[in-house]
Amino acid sequence: MANLIDKGNDKWMVRVYLGRDENGKTKFHNKTIKGKREAQAYLAKMTTQKNEGTITDSGRVKLSEHMETWLETVVKNRVSEKTYLDYKDRTKLYITPEIGNIRLDRLKPEQIQELYNDMLERNLSPRTVRYTHTILRNCLQQAVKWNKIYRNPANLVDLPKQIKKEMVALTPEQADKFMKATIESQHKAFFSLLIASGMRPGEALGLKWGDIDFDNRRVTVNRSLTRVIGKGWSLQEPKTARSRRTIPLPKSVIRDLKEHKTKQNETILEAEEGEYREQGFVFANSEGNPLDERNIHRRHFKEILKKAKLPDIRLYDLRHTCATLLLSAGENPKVVSERLGHASINLTLDTYSHVLPDMQQSATDKLEGILFGDAQEQ
Repeated sequence: MANLIDKGNDKWMVRVYLGRDENGKTKFHNKTIKGKREAQAYLAKMTTQKNEGTITDSGRVKLSEHMETWLETVVKNRVSEKTYLDYKDRTKLYITPEIGNIRLDRLKPEQIQELYNDMLERNLSPRTVRYTHTILRNCLQQAVKWNKIYRNPANLVDLPKQIKKEMVALTPEQADKFMKATIESQHKAFFSLLIASGMRPGEALGLKWGDIDFDNRRVTVNRSLTRVIGKGWSLQEPKTARSRRTIPLPKSVIRDLKEHKTKQNETILEAEEGEYREQGFVFANSEGNPLDERNIHRRHFKEILKKAKLPDIRLYDLRHTCATLLLSAGENPKVVSERLGHASINLTLDTYSHVLPDMQQSATDKLEGILFGDAQEQ
């Protein structure tokens, strides 16, 4: 049912019946338009959309209101707490202040485009803009699913080109120098595990002694340690399905872990009653709680790099170092991908594309020997 209602002064209300809500209340789409011809054209358009099932019902909901509902009812139950809080922070910082008051059904692509352009003019990185876009696009796509808007305006904007940062990793010589510099560190086992396994720091900090098989020299990643500012630490599922993996370890790393376990046992025995809470963490502080990655990075890792006169890298770059060293040594990318827990080998090849030229040269040298070795000897 759809009709025109004369409101006087050449104004007409277009009313389209939308059915009843969950409470049995009748719902209508109403819009007042000046000029009977324009109103008739709009009525025809809305009638067609109703027949096609594409008419929407956003009411007067603002973007900020829809985003809050989406965050609380969809995002909160689907992602980790850290990601959920990150979404909320970015929404509050970048989206709500600029376009939050715009009605959901009146949000236009050009308004979103202007938002992104303003962010770039404020010297925010393309990565920040693209991440903000991901949040907004997903939020608006939910509005499409809920029949609040007909199409997603965020799909019609242009994004800044992603600037790919150059991969940072230690060379074989630097890696050797780093390992020698960790000999006197109380976190030697932690550093050797990271650089030899390619684990993410959070994965290593979430390890428990039951995850380490000393007899077969391997470690299994079952969880990851996550910290949220103001809320302490928590254990989360690994980043992806393939992040749950078993990694063989060199004998030297196993030796470091055994020495570390011996020292930890001594700490537990020397602790006063109630001072140490045994939770099984491989890397724990004097109270039995997992170590804080930021503290290790700032107080120990940076100091080692400085004393050894090595590049000022991140703790996470030990993971990149592991991958780069293996690929440069000719290891199969599939094996490296599984070691890192990447979702696919394509991600590994894309991330470490800087190593590919050396691998191609090595392959060329091998072909030289296979195909033309005899000819050269003659």
